[in-house]
Amino acid sequence: MALDESKDTDHVYEIDGFKYIVDKEFMEKTKPIKIDFSGMGFKLDCGIAFESGCSSCGTKTNSCC
Repeated sequence: MALDESKDTDHVYEIDGFKYIVDKEFMEKTKPIKIDFSGMGFKLDCGIAFESGCSSCGTKTNSCC
């Protein structure tokens, strides 16, 4: 996740006061995308299965899209 401005190649979703911008091509590769918020921050889950975890958080789940 990062701050960004929407482009013609993006889908824009506004949910519970938050605006989410997702590149259309990326969305096709990763859908469905689920974003949860807790007191600790955001958690992302998506349709990409990470075999050995992702480098940004070191988990072995698919929560680092």
